Formats: sequence, structure tokens, C-alpha cells
Amino acid sequence: MKCPFCENKETLVKDSRHSEDGEIIKRRRYCSSCNSYFRTLEYLIRPEILVIKRNGSSVPFSIDKLLHSMKIAVRKRGVQSDIIDEAVLRISKAIRKESKVTSSYIGTLAMKELSSIDQVAYIRYASVYYDFNSIEDFAYFIQKVSDE
Repeated sequence: MKCPFCENKETLVKDSRHSEDGEIIKRRRYCSSCNSYFRTLEYLIRPEILVIKRNGSSVPFSIDKLLHSMKIAVRKRGVQSDIIDEAVLRISKAIRKESKVTSSYIGTLAMKELSSIDQVAYIRYASVYYDFNSIEDFAYFIQKVSDE
């Protein structure tokens, strides 16, 4: 595996962890050239899942896009990246038997995961998902979350 920092092609695997279902392997790697550590994720490539967007167009499902959006939501919240990685994997596992899913279904699954991880991250994600346009939108949603 090539080092993402110095592009050295000879890196060492320091640690490997398998998911419970055995379909995913997380590896911690070390580059002796620049003394950097980085992580890789190895998973089974399944048939493409199409995501039907709100405007009716469809795009291939991207686990990286989902991971990125959830990491933005938890930014500066002290949530360990492993927790988000596991949440993304659970979402991916929930949709992998489908050939088509809606973006709203994926968003609902992401919000469900975030609600149990961090309430502020949940509200951040919801503000984009529901396209909040005013303070009143935030206040209404926060009240709704508080009531639950």
C-alpha cells in the first residue's frame, strides 16, 4: 500500500482488525520512509447500489461520501473516528441487499446513527438534510429532539 504522505510503496501493516461479520478489515499501517501512520479499510466490493436523489436522478452509492458527510457533522465534537466508521459500515450493511435506495432513506439511517452518537452532530446533519433556512427551523427541530 502506497503511503499517502510520501508515496513510498513499501509500508508495513502494524495492526489488523476484522469486523464482526468478517467482511471488513481495518489496518493500521506504518511508513518507514517518513515515519507516518495511516489507516486503510479493506472491504468486499459488492454490486453497485444506485441512490435515487430527490430530483429523480440516480448516482452510485459512495461509502466515502457518506463517511465524509458524517465526519463533517461530528467535527470538533470529540467523537472518535472509529465510532463513525462503524456507523457508516452499519448503514452500508443495511442497504447492501438493495439495488436501488433513496437518498432520504440513507439520510434517515445516518441521522438515526448520529442521534445515538452525539446530539449536536445529529442536529448539524439534520440542518443540511432538512435544508434549514432560518433560526426558527433550528429551534423547532431542537424542541422536537428535546421532547423525544
